[in-house]
Amino acid sequence: MNWPCKPAERPIGRHDLVFVSPEGWRAMLATRGELAADPLVARWSDRGWPTIRRRATPGEASGVALGLPLPPFAGKKRLCFLLQSDDVTSIARPPLLNDVRASAPRSWWPALDRLDELAFRHSVDARAFGSLAWLALTGLDYLTDRSDLDLLLDVGRDTDLDRLVTDVAAIETNAPMRLDGELMREDGAAVNWRELHAGAGEVLVKSIEGVHLLDRDLFISERTRS
Repeated sequence: MNWPCKPAERPIGRHDLVFVSPEGWRAMLATRGELAADPLVARWSDRGWPTIRRRATPGEASGVALGLPLPPFAGKKRLCFLLQSDDVTSIARPPLLNDVRASAPRSWWPALDRLDELAFRHSVDARAFGSLAWLALTGLDYLTDRSDLDLLLDVGRDTDLDRLVTDVAAIETNAPMRLDGELMREDGAAVNWRELHAGAGEVLVKSIEGVHLLDRDLFISERTRS
């Protein structure tokens, strides 16, 4: 698992895991009575479990916008919070695939191993977010028979994105689960790998600042200037 780093070391980006102090968590819950009454949510920070960085909504007050997806047995709710930077104790990137492999169903292991090998060949980091990552981070039962593998591939300036998405698609052909997820540039801009693989003229680019359509070739070429 990645060691968390102090929030001052770099900006907090999309998909980052954000650890909140128990004091800050309790102060937030004091204003959210419906959540304070939920024993799972109330003790979340005390257990050392993270939240996740999300995009702020229009008109939202200043602060660090955070989210928390609850497991299916807790209603699969998507909770939103707004805390202050002083409440953040550390941040971390999503866990690497190799770090979550033991938590995955055994039927997933061959596909995870192939994705790990793909990451090595392309010199990219392959990370998990979504249900498998939350299972590995908390031990709670997030996975169902219909769960996808949410994959985050950190790509660099020299990554051959066309070859990368072709290889991901080839692995999915024989995988027991659907491979969802994004390719993320060093500047935090990300695009769904399927859009690039489909050869769409424009792709939907997501960042912590917002969402916009961009010419496919520009998304690829802009890496050299980021």
